[in-house]
Amino acid sequence: MTVDEGAGTRAVEVLRLLEAASATLAVAESLTGGLVAAEIAAVPGASRSFRGSVTAYATEIKHLLLGVDDRLLAARGAVDPLVAREMAEGVRDRLVADWGAATTGVAGPDPQDGQPVGTVFVAVAGPERTEVRPLLLSGDRTAIRTASVAAVLELLTAELRRSTVARPGSAPEPGQRSW
Repeated sequence: MTVDEGAGTRAVEVLRLLEAASATLAVAESLTGGLVAAEIAAVPGASRSFRGSVTAYATEIKHLLLGVDDRLLAARGAVDPLVAREMAEGVRDRLVADWGAATTGVAGPDPQDGQPVGTVFVAVAGPERTEVRPLLLSGDRTAIRTASVAAVLELLTAELRRSTVARPGSAPEPGQRSW
């Protein structure tokens, strides 16, 4: 079952673009708790491009598994654009993928790290650059999480279409890094 019909359609497009570029993807999630990975894995043939995911819900897991700077986490908290950037880059590196995508934010019902409910950052780390998009979402916990999934898949689609590096034949051989 998908988060929403639109997210399922976006996941299909992400995987189509990845396969056309012979590229791979890894995902790091916090507030979405695995929903992005579930959307991608729900698409038949996802294993050709999807390397895996890390659900780093606890702040210390962002540091331990994804390599997010612990001083950054201590100073700014987990809901921060630099944390989203480091999560996307960290999962890309650790899962040896061409692309990394990440979500972090506050789904509610309470504020976190001094940030109001609905504050979300999504990030995509590709071969050329890392893009972070700030969001201020409204609604209940489910609506915020669903909108976050859609937003990261939209950003990933846009970055895949824009990329001049991840083209057919540019992906590394298994076990080799592309950067």
